[in-house]
Amino acid sequence: MADSPQNWVGDWSGKRAALSTDRVGLVDAATGTEYTYGDLDERANRCARLLSDHDVTLGGGQSADTGGPIDGGEPAEAGGRVAVVSRNRPEYVDLFFATAKTGGVLAPLSHRLAPPELAELLGDVDPELLVVEEPFADLVGDAMAAEERDTDCATLSLAVDGESTWDTYAEALPDEDGAFDGPTVAPDGPHLFLHTGGSTGRPKETIISHEGIVWNSVNTITAWGLRDDDVTPMVFPMFHTGGWNVLTVPLFHMGGQVVIDREFDPAQILDIVEDRSASVLVAVPAVLRMMVEHDRWSDTDLSSLRFVKSGGGPCRESVMEAWWDRGVALSQGYGLTECGPNNFAMPDDWPREKAHTVGVANMHVDARVVDDGGTELPTGEIGELELRSPHAGDGYWRAPDETAATFGEWVSTGDLARVDEDGYVSIAGRKKNLFVSGGENVYPAEVEDAIADHPSVSDVVVVPVADEQWGQVGKAVVEPAETDETDDEPLTLTELRNFLDGRLARFKHPRHLAFVDRLPMSGPSKIDRDAVEAEFGE
Repeated sequence: MADSPQNWVGDWSGKRAALSTDRVGLVDAATGTEYTYGDLDERANRCARLLSDHDVTLGGGQSADTGGPIDGGEPAEAGGRVAVVSRNRPEYVDLFFATAKTGGVLAPLSHRLAPPELAELLGDVDPELLVVEEPFADLVGDAMAAEERDTDCATLSLAVDGESTWDTYAEALPDEDGAFDGPTVAPDGPHLFLHTGGSTGRPKETIISHEGIVWNSVNTITAWGLRDDDVTPMVFPMFHTGGWNVLTVPLFHMGGQVVIDREFDPAQILDIVEDRSASVLVAVPAVLRMMVEHDRWSDTDLSSLRFVKSGGGPCRESVMEAWWDRGVALSQGYGLTECGPNNFAMPDDWPREKAHTVGVANMHVDARVVDDGGTELPTGEIGELELRSPHAGDGYWRAPDETAATFGEWVSTGDLARVDEDGYVSIAGRKKNLFVSGGENVYPAEVEDAIADHPSVSDVVVVPVADEQWGQVGKAVVEPAETDETDDEPLTLTELRNFLDGRLARFKHPRHLAFVDRLPMSGPSKIDRDAVEAEFGE
């Protein structure tokens, strides 16, 4: 007798549809279409049959050592893979629910990559099926032409304005939308491949299991107090862990509502908050800042927002104060693709002086700060942040050496942090960004936070440069704040250092200053520090 499917991990859409068939779970702002959980399950069943036809199943694909698991047992095997290159669309959600049903793996790939970078990821994922939104057909075509490993897979188009390079996904879908008879999916089996950049710049696919997705969802719901009536605009791209695991999957877990679109701008996010009474919002600091700076900021009704989280980098105090002044509870979060990403939360009635921290570890997360030898450091000392949780990833796909360096009983984050006497964790920046000036450690994130408070500064990156006297000193690369004054003089280094007196120790002050019209970005509105250092560092 065949084993019964483990639907508690394998049938997200079916379970939720049984509980709240007629509740709206997804809104496509591009078309105004609302999808109930009943609609989403029917779409997922059709999609599962399509994936089954293409061997995107538990037994499909080429089995390979995944690089894990972290407990030292036999490595898990991944089923067939479907790779996607697209902006946020309802079909992405169909593929997430459908791969859960079939035991396949969903591998979203960034449409912001250059063809050689995308080619490398396609070669690593080696998908059975590739789904491409039409605007990125040329990008994918160039990547496939550059791929030396000759990835050979079926390709389907997500047509836009009737244009399609390949057969369309919509026409390939079977008509049958009844319950899909899926296999027994193991909780520790891979469900998502989410790529992240490494210290070498080479992207790696992090393996996220069915059970890991569930645990992250549980941690988020319990720590942040998510409810079944919560509504959010999902502003992270779905090729990023933020697009799935920050709020989308936790809200599907609760039966909440997620609003997606191909692209979001600050005015549109403000519209959705007001028109749909959005109750929660998580975004990178740059997006939160752009909302504050928008002309419609002061006129938008924000009263429906229960809380807002900033993630993906430090949020400037001036931005946080702008949200607080509107009566919105804004705090900072922390996560990474390899673990979570939702690891911390602010306690009830947290004091405002803790706003620079990311709070305390969530219910099912352990956090510690260690030295280079792995010894836990005393309160207040800076070292590498390590995390332990059932929502940790299972390693990097086909990268055993890098898996061993990052994953184990604890996940090595590569981020520097300190824990204060009350247990609140502060992030001090990336370990590799630390530099030593005159024998003193300098953490660029701390310096950048102080510089960003200057009214002439919109954003800033501090990079180390060689110095004959001190070994290394900081260079501040500044994106100037926009101003209505045409005769404003540019900020000088002397003015900046005077501003920092009393805010930072003098050995932390930058000794060089450079300006750019716009800081380069990588990922979802995150500054590309490597590009800044390559241009301005030494």
